[in-house]
Amino acid sequence: MKILRNPARSFLVLFTVSVLATGLFAQPDFFNQRGSSNPYGGRRNYSRGQVTATGVKNDWEIDKRFEHDAFRFARVRYTSWGYRDKWLTDYPESDLNFPHRLRELTSIEVHPETIIVDLTDENLGDYPFLYLVEPGQMSLSDEEVTGLRRYLLNGGFLMVDDFWGEDEWYGFYENIKRVFPDREPEELPLEHDIFHLVYDLAEKPQIVSIGAWRSGRITERYDAREPHYRGLFDDQGRMMAIICHNTDLGDGWEEEGVDPTYFKEYSERFAYPLGINIVTYALTH
Repeated sequence: MKILRNPARSFLVLFTVSVLATGLFAQPDFFNQRGSSNPYGGRRNYSRGQVTATGVKNDWEIDKRFEHDAFRFARVRYTSWGYRDKWLTDYPESDLNFPHRLRELTSIEVHPETIIVDLTDENLGDYPFLYLVEPGQMSLSDEEVTGLRRYLLNGGFLMVDDFWGEDEWYGFYENIKRVFPDREPEELPLEHDIFHLVYDLAEKPQIVSIGAWRSGRITERYDAREPHYRGLFDDQGRMMAIICHNTDLGDGWEEEGVDPTYFKEYSERFAYPLGINIVTYALTH
């Protein structure tokens, strides 16, 4: 694996121009719902996007000068047990929608193609941000443990999302302790920069799936009433990972076009603002 390049190097100038030169981020109603409505909550067909075995592609073109430096959303494929590949949850819609919003709402140069990566990939260090979803049944191989440890210590950033309750927490915790036996995830206070860096959040949000919301529930499980956002830090105090437990940002991205009320309550209010905060933090710290 190559030494990971400084994540801020390619993005900081573009992002700073965006923040200082526009008031875009402060506008609470900037978002407009997109995507075709589906009353049954099923997957939509996106003519603008193209799904492949290695990622998805949005419909914009990228300046060839920035092709290798543009932010590229990378989803982690990992080993797990159970009846389905949970690493694929909310795919492909979340992987199309979030980069689109990131490009729309910031001046970060965003690559139109996302990518699916394995923790054992030799070029993992080319991607300064990784997204890993539903890790409650994760069962990393020794090679994946080594690859993730090397990636994070070399400057990479991991976002973990969408797992609920105590059983799934312990399933994830057992794996992350294999990666870093001597480090503990630390609860992030609301005062932490990651909740205020771009969008100023007044609470640590609990984002439920659209199915739970439609059934009138405000949480997914009886033992998941409080959302937790934990950080994993290196020896210099740099946050290497944010662990979003008892919440589901990915569903807020995936389902933005299904129901306008869900969009307003979760996608616009929480899922996109916090997602943008997290990516911005990852690229500038």
